[in-house]
Amino acid sequence: MPDFSLETEILKTTSGPVCGIDEAGRGPWAGPVVASAVVLDPDHLSPALIEGLDDSKKLSAKKRDILFDRLKSAEANGAAWIGIGDASSDEIDRLNILQATFLAMDRAVKGLATCPAHALVDGNCVPPLDCPATTIIKGDQKSLSIAAASIVAKVTRDRFMNALSDRFPGYGFERHAGYGTVIHREALERLGVTPHHRKSFAPIHKILCSD
Repeated sequence: MPDFSLETEILKTTSGPVCGIDEAGRGPWAGPVVASAVVLDPDHLSPALIEGLDDSKKLSAKKRDILFDRLKSAEANGAAWIGIGDASSDEIDRLNILQATFLAMDRAVKGLATCPAHALVDGNCVPPLDCPATTIIKGDQKSLSIAAASIVAKVTRDRFMNALSDRFPGYGFERHAGYGTVIHREALERLGVTPHHRKSFAPIHKILCSD
């Protein structure tokens, strides 16, 4: 289970806040990539929130929604800072998915109430940020701040894709969130490509080239 030990270690050498950063949506064929940056004050968080935080992929959608709401309440009470950023499908096509993810992360950090002194980033690639950063492999399983960021990013993106399903019915975005499922492929063959599909991704590019 994630804890606050990584943040505590960083705080021994810096006086400013430490944020955790994670993203959701690098692999889908459609929709944005969303990143979140989260700063937590563990001394003022509820035990239920601390004990519930984990890698978002290990949690049910219902549990993620509950924790998202608790994190927003913690933010309202001054026990957390939350920044959210995204990069659109057009930006993904123009920049590539890695650089678009870095852009979303930078936007998330800039969305915090103040610039952190250090960032803990899930993964193994250091994004260009306005503060020093350390990458942590499987960081959402080790750091409470990264785990919180993973939940915020995942819930934010899922809600965006649910709303997109109302605008583009028939694609099943509310079911697969834009990932490459059989249902999604069949919908593309039947309905065609939307403005929110990533045209640089091979399956979508192939469909466009065959038209």
